[in-house]
Amino acid sequence: MPSLDPGRTALVLVDLMERIVALPLAPRPGTDVLAAAGRLAGTFRAAGAPVVHIRVERPGVDTQPPGSDLVAELVHDADDVVVKRTIGGFQGTGLHELLQKHGATTVVFGGIATNLGVESTARAAADHGYDLVFAEDAMTALTADEHQASVQLDFPRLGTVSTADAITLDGAA
Repeated sequence: MPSLDPGRTALVLVDLMERIVALPLAPRPGTDVLAAAGRLAGTFRAAGAPVVHIRVERPGVDTQPPGSDLVAELVHDADDVVVKRTIGGFQGTGLHELLQKHGATTVVFGGIATNLGVESTARAAADHGYDLVFAEDAMTALTADEHQASVQLDFPRLGTVSTADAITLDGAA
């Protein structure tokens, strides 16, 4: 995979929240997704590229369920956090405007669940005209079949499927 321009690329990590990472997931556990996402976020930060975390909140409730915070060790002070109340990360969140502010034309995705939050957000990103890259090992789903359907059937039609370690940015150490 060619190196990406850090001035035009953003990393978007979807729903890496304590309660979601702890679910029984496949084809890999949430801890493996966190490790790959953490490496990728480190690469982006080292190159000066934005890291955006999306987390979901249930609408119409006074208190969110326990574990609704993002996994703390993944989030740095300079990162952006977007709160969504739908499956995808664009509807009513300001994500598009945030990505535009950062000058992003390419979005790299990771998160949970591959076929739900990640794919829904990616489809909207494609509709907005972004070039898409999917870090396959920085995502997982409730079942391996759901993950594979997105990664093998849908994502190749929307962008490039890669691994976290194969995604590099110009100027990153």
